[in-house]
Amino acid sequence: MITAISPIDGRYASKVDELIECFSEYALLKNRVKVEVMWLIALCREPLISECRELSDAEEQELRGIVSKFTPDEAEKIKKIEAVTNHDVKAVEYYLKEQISGTRLEDLSEFIHFACTSEDINNLSHALMLKDGLKTLVPLQREIIEILGKLAVEFKAVPMLARTHGQTASPTTIGKELAVFAARLQKQSGNISGVELLGKLNGAVGNFNAHLSAYPTVDWPGLAKRVIEDELGLTQNLFTTQIEPHDYMAELFDAFARWNTILIDLNRDIWTYISMAYFGQKTIKGEIGSSTMPHKVNPIDFENSEGNCGLANALFNHLSTKLPISRLQRDLTDSTVLRNMGVGFGYSMIAYKSVLKGLGKLKLNEQNLAQDLDNAWEVMAEPIQTVMRKAGIEKPYEKLKELTRGQQIDSTTIRTFIESLDLAADDKQRLLEMSPASYTGMAEKIVGLLD
Repeated sequence: MITAISPIDGRYASKVDELIECFSEYALLKNRVKVEVMWLIALCREPLISECRELSDAEEQELRGIVSKFTPDEAEKIKKIEAVTNHDVKAVEYYLKEQISGTRLEDLSEFIHFACTSEDINNLSHALMLKDGLKTLVPLQREIIEILGKLAVEFKAVPMLARTHGQTASPTTIGKELAVFAARLQKQSGNISGVELLGKLNGAVGNFNAHLSAYPTVDWPGLAKRVIEDELGLTQNLFTTQIEPHDYMAELFDAFARWNTILIDLNRDIWTYISMAYFGQKTIKGEIGSSTMPHKVNPIDFENSEGNCGLANALFNHLSTKLPISRLQRDLTDSTVLRNMGVGFGYSMIAYKSVLKGLGKLKLNEQNLAQDLDNAWEVMAEPIQTVMRKAGIEKPYEKLKELTRGQQIDSTTIRTFIESLDLAADDKQRLLEMSPASYTGMAEKIVGLLD
C-alpha cells in the first residue's frame, strides 16, 4: 500500500474496505458472472426456447453456486482469459463455459451470452455495483443526519450570535443552525433514494434483433424484464440504443454531489465556529495539532472531509455530464469513465467518516457564546425599530442607524434609548426585558419541527 498511486488504495485504504465488494475489478467481474448466469437460467425457463432445456432444481442451484462461490481467485482466472481474448466480457463467457465443461450442464454452453451484446452484461453489472455502493454509503449519510439532529435538539435553546456577511446579526441558536443542515441533507437523501436504477437486456442496438431472428414468438421484453426486475432488483429501460443511456446515473451522481456540497458548507461553518471558540474539540492522547505549536488542536477532521467531498464532486460532476453522451448508438468513452464510480464513492466515504469523527469530538463552549452575545447589543436595533414602526414613530430605522452604526453599544445605551421612546407600556417592557441572548425568535420551536 505504501506504493499505491491513489490515496484511496494507499493511505486511506482502511477507510474504504467496505467498497471493495462494490466497486473493485473483482466486484465488476462477479456481477458480470451473475448477470450471465441469471440470463441463462431465464432462457432455460422459457418453454418456447426448447433447445435451451429446462433445468432441474439441482442444476439451477449448481449455476447459482458459480455466483455465490465466486472469489477473487476465480476473478483472476477470468483476467487470465482476458489476457488472451483482449475482451473483458467475452472472457467472462469463456470462463462460464469452462465452469460447466464436463458437467451435466455442458449442453447449455452455447446459450451462455445468447443474443447479448457486451453492454447488456455491463450496464446491469454497473447498476448492481451502484446498488451495493448505495447500501454502503447511504447508512453513513443517515448517521450524519441523525447525529446532527441529536445535536440540534441538545443545543436547541443555546443562543448564538448570528453573522450575515460576516457581521453581527440577529441571534439564533446553535441547535437551529445544525437543524438547518440536518434538514438540507435529509432532503437530498430523498433525492438519492428516489433515483431508479435502470437496466437493459435488449441486444446490439436495443431492438431484440438477434433474439427475434432465432425465436420470433418469444416475449423477449417480458423475459428480459423478469431477469432485470425479479432477479436483479433493477428497473427495465426499453428505450435504449446499444447502451442504457446512463441518465439515471447522472441523476444519482448529481444528487450525491449536492449532498456533498451541503456537507462542505457544514464543514466550513463548524470549522469557523471552532476558530471563534464556540466549539472546542476533545483531545486525544498522543495526537499532535502542530509540529511547532503545542497548544493547537486543529479541526483536521472537518478539513479532511471538505477536501474529500471536493474530490468526490469533481468525479461525480464529470460522470454526470459525460455519461449521458454517446456518439450515435454507441462509443466506448463511457467504459473507462465508469470504472471510476467507486473512486467518487470512496472519496465520499472518507469524507463522511471524517465528519462523523469530528462531530464526535465537539464540545460546546457556552461561556464564549454568551460573551459574544453580550458584546453585541447593537443587534437589538432590529426589534426596537420594528416596534417603533408599529407605534408609528417617525424614521425608526434612521434613528437606530444613527444610534448604533459604527458605535460602541452596550446594554445601558440600548435601555436608555428604549426608555426615551413613546411606546405602549407592554411593548416598552418587552423590549427592556430583551437581550441578545433572549432575542432568538422561534429558533427553538423550529428545531422541534425537524423530522
